[in-house]
Amino acid sequence: MDSEPDRAHHAADGDGSAEGETGSGRKRRDSAEHGGDDFGEADRNGDDRDSEPSLVFERDDAANLTADGTVLLLMDDDRDRDLLAEALGERYRIRAETDPAALDAEFDCCVLDANAFAAAGDALDARRERADPAFLPFVLLVSESARGGPADGAWERVDDVIELPVARRALLTRVSNLVKRRLTSLRLRRTVADLRLKERAMDEAPVGITLARASGGDDRPLVYINEEFKSLTGYGEEMLGEDCRFLQGPDTADETRAEIGRGLDEERPVDVDILNYRANGQKFWNRLQIEPLRNEAGATTHFVGFQTEITERKIRERRLEVMARVLNHNLRNKMNLISGYADLLRNDPEAESQRQALDVITETAADLTGIATAVQTVDDTVSGAPLDAPIDLRDELIELRNRIHSRYPDAEVTLSLPEDDSIEVMVVGLPVAVAEAVENAVKHNDSPSPSVDVRVERCPPGWIAIEVADDGPGIPDHETQVLEAGETSLTHADRLGIWLMYWVVAKAGGEFDIDTDEDGTTVRLEVPAQP
Repeated sequence: MDSEPDRAHHAADGDGSAEGETGSGRKRRDSAEHGGDDFGEADRNGDDRDSEPSLVFERDDAANLTADGTVLLLMDDDRDRDLLAEALGERYRIRAETDPAALDAEFDCCVLDANAFAAAGDALDARRERADPAFLPFVLLVSESARGGPADGAWERVDDVIELPVARRALLTRVSNLVKRRLTSLRLRRTVADLRLKERAMDEAPVGITLARASGGDDRPLVYINEEFKSLTGYGEEMLGEDCRFLQGPDTADETRAEIGRGLDEERPVDVDILNYRANGQKFWNRLQIEPLRNEAGATTHFVGFQTEITERKIRERRLEVMARVLNHNLRNKMNLISGYADLLRNDPEAESQRQALDVITETAADLTGIATAVQTVDDTVSGAPLDAPIDLRDELIELRNRIHSRYPDAEVTLSLPEDDSIEVMVVGLPVAVAEAVENAVKHNDSPSPSVDVRVERCPPGWIAIEVADDGPGIPDHETQVLEAGETSLTHADRLGIWLMYWVVAKAGGEFDIDTDEDGTTVRLEVPAQP
């Protein structure tokens, strides 16, 4: 809305009327200077307008004023409307109407006469509100005789009040300025809408997205994180201004850290698999892709990062590696053993040798069956779907203790559980992993009365720590080293149960540890209660 000083400016805008001149004086001066007639003078001066008016203006001015858009002429069907339509039609699409209902149509500027203004009433305000926040201009035409009339309250509803008569170029200038403001506001609105759409697309993207400033130092402070990044990591806007290294932790490989650092320093793309940590300490595998963003001069101004959780994929890859080793190594050796002793049976006539060979064959066949069962158990456990409801770990452990006592009457399993705590967890396969740890502790203990102690505690808050401690001979180092170093034909774990426990914990983003000494072995599984 224009201010009161603006109104005085509009009243003498461009080549329009000067203060103090009479209507006829203005007409003669404007006609002489601009080669055209004023709007609003014909009827009062008795001019029959036998010839069509000639709209003449300087070319430079016309070029500066040219704009695309639609002008609605809401006014009586008379000579002034025809002249307005002809003059404005060279620059704009024209809609000429008499009914205020035409305000419902689309237009970029509305020019009204006094009658249409009075008839429209509150419809002007409603139409302007519908256009908000874009600017939609309204221009009121009033005659000299109307001074002190409609124009007095018009400025509350219109953006310009033009007194008739007015020179053509003055009219065109004032309407064009308003249309330009309108089109500029629409462009700005579209720009803001596009930016919001792009930000919404980034926020709703199925991968984490970060934007960091290339500060030139060791730190690249974050300036934007999307919603998926918040869901993936548990961190929010409080980390803006921080370097994304806060996702790294004790088990993040130094080689991966160095590779990322080199890529950023050299301002080139980075694509790595990295072990990261969520805000609650939970570990997860992250496929991290970083791209430098450069300005028109080619200088790197920002780095955009894309984060995708690939924990399941990493576990699946390791499972395939282990299963391949089982098939290539264990099964082949067992089958060679069976084949060799079968040859002995064919060539050895002694009954005792035959009996021993048959014992080996029987035992080896049982081992093969056990391997097949173990492989199936691992696959069923680690590939299990997310739980629909929490597991009551207290009930699971009590049932496990009873089951072990039934199968191994001489074994003693003790439980140390938090009091008045149902110990509810949502970790897929956790009861199977704990059962594997307890059963292995009993089976591989040479003592006539194996002892196993299962301890559960909530530490830190929101996490469950389970320790299975035994007094057995311990687990060979090569069985545990492969958990981090990987399997080879020379270094591998003989017990798939160790891998099962490791994968259950890794899938939940927890910590798995085996501590073996002369007093026995302690297996520790630490997982978030709600992964």
